[in-house]
Amino acid sequence: MTSRTVTLLDVARAAGVSKSTVSDALQGSGRVAEATRDRVRAVAEDLGYRPNSAARRLRRASTGAVGLHLPATATRLDYYMNLAFGAVERAQEDGLDMVLLAPSGAAGGRIASRVDGLLVIDPEPGDSAVPGLLDAGVPVVTGERYLGPATGPSGAVVCDNAASLTALLDHVTERGARRPALLAPSGSSAWATALRATAGSWGRAHGVAVTLRTVPFAATPAEAEAATLALLAADPAVDAVICAPDGSAPGALRAAAALGRKVGASSPSGACGATNASGSSGATSTSGAIDGNGRTGEGSRTEHDRSEGGRTEHSKPGSPGSPDAAAGPVGAGLLVASCVDGTATRGAEPPVTAVDLRPAAYGRACAELLCDILAGRTAPDTVRRHSWSLETRTSTGPPG
Repeated sequence: MTSRTVTLLDVARAAGVSKSTVSDALQGSGRVAEATRDRVRAVAEDLGYRPNSAARRLRRASTGAVGLHLPATATRLDYYMNLAFGAVERAQEDGLDMVLLAPSGAAGGRIASRVDGLLVIDPEPGDSAVPGLLDAGVPVVTGERYLGPATGPSGAVVCDNAASLTALLDHVTERGARRPALLAPSGSSAWATALRATAGSWGRAHGVAVTLRTVPFAATPAEAEAATLALLAADPAVDAVICAPDGSAPGALRAAAALGRKVGASSPSGACGATNASGSSGATSTSGAIDGNGRTGEGSRTEHDRSEGGRTEHSKPGSPGSPDAAAGPVGAGLLVASCVDGTATRGAEPPVTAVDLRPAAYGRACAELLCDILAGRTAPDTVRRHSWSLETRTSTGPPG
C-alpha cells in the first residue's frame, strides 16, 4: 500500500487495536499504554501511513515541545552547536522544550505525535529524512530554503549567501588578489548551491574565472589542506583561495606553511589593515590568496619582506585576467579567509578573516519564527532574513 491509500482502519487492523486507539496513539492523546502506543506508531510507519488533509486540520493537543533536525555532520561543527543553543534558548522563552532529532530522522507521522512543530536546518534534497519531516502534519520552519520537491515548509529564515561570498571576493581582491579560487562545498543545499553559483556570477562580472574545487560539505582541516595543495599544484597562478566549510580554514594555513607562503602578506597592490563591515543578510565563505610563482624558500618571500622603506620592488600587476596578473606577482604572500567564523578562525595563527553568521542568533531567529507561527502571531509561509558581518583579521593583511 502507498502513503496515499493507507487509512487509520488499515493501521488498526494490522496493530490489532481499535481505530480510536490508533487515532489516540498517533496524536499523543487518550489513555493508551506506552507499549501499545509504540506498537501502533511502528505499524503506521511500516505501512507508510500519513494523516489525511482533514485530519491535519483538526485541533491538536499541545505536546509542549518542538523538534530540531540538523545535518548529519552537525555534531562536529561549531556553527551548528551554537545554532542549536540559540534555538533551545528561544524555544524555552515560549515554554517549549527542544527535542534533538536523530540525523536519520523518523517517519513524519510518528514525529508529529511528539512535537508541536519542527525546525529543519540546512535541509539537503538528498537527505531522505527531510521529505517526511516537511510532510509531518505540523508547522515546519527551515533554516535556509529547501530546494527539493517535497511539500514546502511553513516558514523559513534565510541568509544572503551570495552577498557574503561577494563580500569575501571583493575583500581579497581589494587586498591584492587577482586569481581567486573557491573550495566549494559539495551537495545541493541552498548554501552550497548559492556559493557555487555566486563564484561564477562574480567571476563573469569582474572578467575573472574563479577556479572551483569541490570539497565535502563539512570538510576537515586535513581535507582543506590537501585540496589547497592540489589546487596550487594544478594552477600555481592562483592567488586567492576561498575555503567554504566551517572549521576548515586551518587546513589552508597549513598548506600555506608547507609551501613557504607568508599568510597575510599583501601583494604589490594589497590594501592595508583590517576593518569591520556588516551586511543586512548573509551566509559564510572562506578565502585565501596565494602567490603565483609556486616556489618555496627564498623565492617565496613576500613583497613586504623584499621591500625597503615600505615600498615593493615590483610595479602593480595588471587588471584581473591580464597576462601579468595571470602569471602571479613574484613573492606575493597568501591571504586566507573563511565563510564561517568560529573558534577555529578566531584562534588560528594568524587569526583568520571570516563571515560571522551569528549562529546563536540565527538559531534564535528560526525558533522565534516557529513559536510565532504556533502561537498565531505570524502567518504561515513567512520568510525572514538574518544578518551577517565580515570580520577582517590578520590573515588577509597586516593590521592598520
